[in-house]
Amino acid sequence: METRSNHRHRQPPKRFRWGRLIGLIVIVGLFTVGAYALRLYSQAKYAIDNTYHATKHVSTDIAQKKPFAVLLLGVDTGAEGRVEKGNSDTMIVAVVNPKTNKTTMVSIPRDTAAELIGTKEFNMQKINAAYNVGGSDMAINTVSKLVNVPISYYLTINMGALEKVVNAVGGIDVDVPFSFQDPYTGNQKFKKGRMHLNGNMALAYSRMRHADPEGDYGRQKRQQQVIKAILKKAVSVGSLGNFTKLMDTISKNIATNLSFADMQSIFMNYRGAAKTITNDHLKGVNAWVGDGAYQIASDAEMQRVSDKLRKALGLQTETISNEETKQNAKNTQFDFKATTDQNYIIFTPYDR
Repeated sequence: METRSNHRHRQPPKRFRWGRLIGLIVIVGLFTVGAYALRLYSQAKYAIDNTYHATKHVSTDIAQKKPFAVLLLGVDTGAEGRVEKGNSDTMIVAVVNPKTNKTTMVSIPRDTAAELIGTKEFNMQKINAAYNVGGSDMAINTVSKLVNVPISYYLTINMGALEKVVNAVGGIDVDVPFSFQDPYTGNQKFKKGRMHLNGNMALAYSRMRHADPEGDYGRQKRQQQVIKAILKKAVSVGSLGNFTKLMDTISKNIATNLSFADMQSIFMNYRGAAKTITNDHLKGVNAWVGDGAYQIASDAEMQRVSDKLRKALGLQTETISNEETKQNAKNTQFDFKATTDQNYIIFTPYDR
């Protein structure tokens, strides 16, 4: 017979597979907070209430148990508690569907060229600037326009909190794909194979891209590993001993327009969607726009991502039409097959 002690320390099934680093927000905000709330309601409610920041986007989708889309934003502002400013260097659209019991996560590369929606004058630049220029509302509007998907919710995390979150759950285990040591992330040594990472190591592992042959896309894959590992520890009963520390970290480093009631509803009605998760990203090509290095998404790629997300929401697909498709049409010499990781081609921005 299984003892209570063994039950508490039993690891979750290996079938859990999760998304990338910013999915940390999904973990603490969408799929696990409710579980803790049922055990430690008052403490969880206090912490989550401190994260609530209303936006112009108001939705009752979660209350009505409908599929919903949330924009996950990771900002690297450094100081604890600062989540209002800074570029959102990690941006993911996550669609959670309780009817199909599936979650679809699509990463939007931070250097993707996009029109910032909500500025007084035409402003087209890297999409990660939207949050810094106009906050959560502008970030939501800009991403929504780019992929033609209705987005009503957001979750923003100060990525500097990752270290504390990992430590709060007792560290994580990952399979390192190759050995590396990167001076840009602190010169920590990572050896190919299974490794146990504390918060400092996990943060460095998630941030490294200079030593990765796939660059930023390789970093996104490692971020997926980190999130899967955090999820395993966060949902385990054994991690409740560090609950106070975890809740304190959440309350100081996350901002969202998801209420505590929304999060409770997610836990009660959307848990099945955590069992099947697909990960994808908007793939762009390298280009110089003026003196800046950008990622330019083709019409076909934006359409593919839009179709995937809209289908996940249970919506009919629509033909993409935005400022990016107009710019692509004017750049008649732009070849989406001409770029490599080392070579950039020129993309000329045109006025409206």
